Amino acid sequence: MTAFYFISNNLFSPFFTALSLYVMQIICSEAELFILNKIATAAESLSMPCYLIGGFVRDKLIGRTTNDADIVCLGDGIELAHQVAALFKPQPTVAFFKNFGTAQIKIAVQNLEKLKPGVNDEANKTVTFEIEFVGARKESYSRESRKPVVESGSLEDDLNRRDFTINALAISLNKNDFGSLIDPFNGIQHLQEKIIMTPLEPSQTFSDDPLRMMRAIRFATQLGFTIHPSTFDAIKKNADRIKIISQERITDELNKIMLSEKPSVGWYLLRESNLLERIFPVLLELQGAENIDGIGHKDNFTHTLQVLDNIAQNTNDLWLRWAALLHDIAKPATKRFSKEEGWTFHGHEVVGARMVPKIFAKLKLPQHDKMRLVQKLVLLHLRPISLTKENITDSAIRRLLFDAGEDIDALMLLCNADITSKNKIKVQRYLRNFELVRQRLTEVEEKDKIRNWQPPITGEIIMETFGLTPGRQVGFIKDAIREAILDGIIENQYEAAYRFMIEKAASLNLKPVE
Repeated sequence: MTAFYFISNNLFSPFFTALSLYVMQIICSEAELFILNKIATAAESLSMPCYLIGGFVRDKLIGRTTNDADIVCLGDGIELAHQVAALFKPQPTVAFFKNFGTAQIKIAVQNLEKLKPGVNDEANKTVTFEIEFVGARKESYSRESRKPVVESGSLEDDLNRRDFTINALAISLNKNDFGSLIDPFNGIQHLQEKIIMTPLEPSQTFSDDPLRMMRAIRFATQLGFTIHPSTFDAIKKNADRIKIISQERITDELNKIMLSEKPSVGWYLLRESNLLERIFPVLLELQGAENIDGIGHKDNFTHTLQVLDNIAQNTNDLWLRWAALLHDIAKPATKRFSKEEGWTFHGHEVVGARMVPKIFAKLKLPQHDKMRLVQKLVLLHLRPISLTKENITDSAIRRLLFDAGEDIDALMLLCNADITSKNKIKVQRYLRNFELVRQRLTEVEEKDKIRNWQPPITGEIIMETFGLTPGRQVGFIKDAIREAILDGIIENQYEAAYRFMIEKAASLNLKPVE
């Protein structure tokens, strides 16, 4: 790793506010410096000024890992990308989009010369570096669309159109001032103060491109920053503008929030900004604690976000995090009060599981195995917890293993996260009982091999034995065999299951064919 010193200075025009000279240290790898110098060489050969801009600069300044960079040039970004690619062997492919004037190349470290011969393999490991090139431009927007009218512009124009001050930072890659930092909107100060602000008037910024409201909340969640009050007020004022943004783009931001270290921060900001009621109102229905005759229930919105944060501490799996967010989603629909039972949410796991496909479809989340995993976890999330409240029978353990299958570990992770009581003694008791359930799961699985298990007698064997065609009788016998094994009535062996099949078929007046 190498320290790359960028000098912040007053540059080029009155547009750049006067800054006191200071030296800022950014740690770059040898490979990154090698690539940046290649870009500088290519730009100089074309007499095309270029700048490293946006997220790469921001992330390096705060010590955040990044493997992609944006290059803005005063000229043709596609031409510059081809010129840069030609300097590498093997030459990377240039993916370019003429309509947008952008191009991208991906460079793997192994394509570079050995930068540090003799060091261990870990230091020379392969990292793919993605670089996007675009010509500097200025934008204007219509009220009905976030797609701007774009025309060529200056570096000043390009920085003006950036979403936040911390993303409006540029570093010159030009020979005469290589490494100079350009900071027209005090982005460095805002990085130090951990503030999200827009470069220009925030209401205009968000009205022009309402997706920036989601990005503000996502950056605040990912980076642990605070959205400036005036910027947040503008989000609330313009929340209704989110309707012109495609669901795919909104969900992409939601997924990035979900993958943050503490995703609840983003969901609370979405609620407070008035965006949540527009993009995911069913989640908002969880909020509120009702009280009747002195009997109350907890705020299920707060509880849900606690569960989400809990599971986020133990897994980066996006779909387990979605399962945590949706595990109680049907509680508003199933909430009932009676003097005998108080508040109940009977069947919320079943109703919630039915809601999952519709929610995934609405949010444009995948409808395949990821959705089915979330649906299964929502359906089963009460089962392990209920086992902590009773004497655990082998039968109950076998049924849980059978129903959860290969997802039993994910289910246990979710259920563990679901313990959120403020009563520390109660939490500790649940956790101890949970450990007993885990032990029993291990013991029964080692003995009975139920996980991903299929009964030893198949439907084909039943039909062949009794000369049957597919139908209710075959299903009845097959289900009876499965239940008998799960209940421990017979052993999980072919011979025992075959004898039981003969007995069960006899009750239906069926006999084996000769």
